[in-house]
Amino acid sequence: MTKDFLTLADWSREDLYSLLDLAAELKQKQKEGTPHRLLEGQTLGMIFEKSSTRTRVSFEVGMFQLGGHGLFLSSGATQMGRGEPIKDTARVMARYCDGVMIRTFEHRIVEEFAEWSYVPVINGLTDLSHPCQLMADLMTVREHKGTLDGLSYCWIGDGNNMANSWINAATVFGFELRIATPKGYEPDAGVLERANKAGAKLILTNDPREAAEGVDVLNTDVWASMGQEAEQKEREKAFAGFQINGELLKLAAPEAVVMHCLPAHRNEEITDEVIEGPHSIIFDEAENRLHAQKAIMATLMAR
Repeated sequence: MTKDFLTLADWSREDLYSLLDLAAELKQKQKEGTPHRLLEGQTLGMIFEKSSTRTRVSFEVGMFQLGGHGLFLSSGATQMGRGEPIKDTARVMARYCDGVMIRTFEHRIVEEFAEWSYVPVINGLTDLSHPCQLMADLMTVREHKGTLDGLSYCWIGDGNNMANSWINAATVFGFELRIATPKGYEPDAGVLERANKAGAKLILTNDPREAAEGVDVLNTDVWASMGQEAEQKEREKAFAGFQINGELLKLAAPEAVVMHCLPAHRNEEITDEVIEGPHSIIFDEAENRLHAQKAIMATLMAR
């Protein structure tokens, strides 16, 4: 187990399962109304360079439920946003806060911050990786399927930070992952190289129908992520056919489940019919951001 939570690749299978077990326990305590103030009096500094709904609300509410406080910091309102060296901000924040969560663009920012911070640093999202979302995703699959093992998974759409994170998850947990992207939109080459060296069960294709054939779990994300809005029209052409819809869902296993990290562009990468349909576990997935992140914070920040 490491001091920080920057990517799933840094953690062992056993430690990630421990996080999932704790997340399920904390979710049950919340449902029962049982207090679980594991971080009494502690503060999480939350630095946002990217806008957010689920990340901000789930971390802030999560810290409150754990007995602590989440401190929202927009990067534009901090000295870091005005050019203060990351190492200076990191060392100062560590003297004020018990942990730091960062949602930003370049992955090197969270890595450098973690290098200079002596309190835990959590990756709330970078262009390379979104590990907190993946923990919520895995928690949700486990709730609905009873296990993560023996299932086949597919990613359909952009080879973005979510695709990279699913690759890391497949590497750590050893499950089969099929990835369907248009040519030129494949996942990060470095992430793929590390996964292949570790013997990950990956199938890369440019055919979403091939990826969806008989799978248990289907997953997708928007075609243009934050910072790529100028590419929207170009991406709409490239991603034509890479939509999770009723026709594609028929190719999957009969009891397949569908996930999306949200926000969704309905009837673009996924149809409204599928989001609201019986195979969708999308809103359970969104809820589990809260519980998974509480487990991460409680594990890293507990004194």
